[in-house]
Formats: sequence, structure tokens, C-alpha cells
Amino acid sequence: MARIQLIILISCLLLLPLAFPSIAANEDVPTKPAENKVDVVVEGVVYCQSCDRFGTWSLTDAEPIPSAKVSVICKNHRGQVSFYKAFESDSKGYFYAELEGYKISHVLLDHPLQACKVKLVSSPNANCSLLSNVNYGMYGSPLRYEKKSLRSKNYEAVIYAAGPLAFRPNHCPPTTHF
Repeated sequence: MARIQLIILISCLLLLPLAFPSIAANEDVPTKPAENKVDVVVEGVVYCQSCDRFGTWSLTDAEPIPSAKVSVICKNHRGQVSFYKAFESDSKGYFYAELEGYKISHVLLDHPLQACKVKLVSSPNANCSLLSNVNYGMYGSPLRYEKKSLRSKNYEAVIYAAGPLAFRPNHCPPTTHF
């Protein structure tokens, strides 16, 4: 009989925090110091490919396109889009895309190197606005890790590179061979 009462008492003590969750929640739990925020950044340059190089991946004589738009698309390990945002290049065709809000749910499979790609969206240059597939800009340029990062007291950004990407001219004069 005493043994049954002891079992009931121990069971009640073990179940007490479940009955009163506010008691367990107010325990003194040591707080962790604030962790550094690590951001993912993608950078690259958008060009207008020269008519002389049409049909190749060469960017010889290419000109940067200011205000060109690119998109960064990331998919999780299930193939679902987990991040999408469009970015605009600066006056030299350079884009710096901070992937604010990008979350990695699976450490290996959702890593930006495997999960994210950069695509050409639009060019403000009316004479150079056709998509080209230089570095897979039409279907998604893969990211490269080039050992670049930014660090400060409470901030760290890991920088990945994409491209360079290129639009092609809308009209190229025919080439003549003599």
C-alpha cells in the first residue's frame, strides 16, 4: 500500500509542471549573449554583350548596364521556392543583393551554393534588352564561394558571386566575310 502511494506521489510531482506551465516557465534560465547575425549576400555584374561576340559566352568589349534587374531565387530541398527577390544594378552594372529573410532549414541541402540561383529580369537599355544565357543568366546562374565576407561587432555577411551576366543587343548588323 505504501509503495502504491509513493508511486502516485512521484507521478504527481512529475506531472505538476504540466498542470501549471507558468511555474516551469518562470524558472531562472541563464540568458545567452546575443548571437551575431550572419547574412547571405550575392554580388555580380550585368553587361551588354558586344555584337561581335553574339552566340558565345565572351564578354570581351561588353559594357556594364546600369539599373539592370536580376532576381535571386532559392529553393528548399523539396524544390519549393523559399526566397525570391529582384535587385537592381548600380551605375557600373554591379549588384549587391542582401538576402534578408533567407532561412536555411536543412544545413546541407538548403545551403545557398546549392539552393540559390541568379536570373536576368530586365534591362533599361532599349538597344540591349534581349536575354542571353551567358553564365546561365536565363535559367539561373549558380553561386560561387570566393572566400569573401564582411564582419563587424554584431554583423557578418558571407558573400557569394554570380555571373557575370549579360543581355544582348536587340539588333546586330550582319557580318560579312570576304
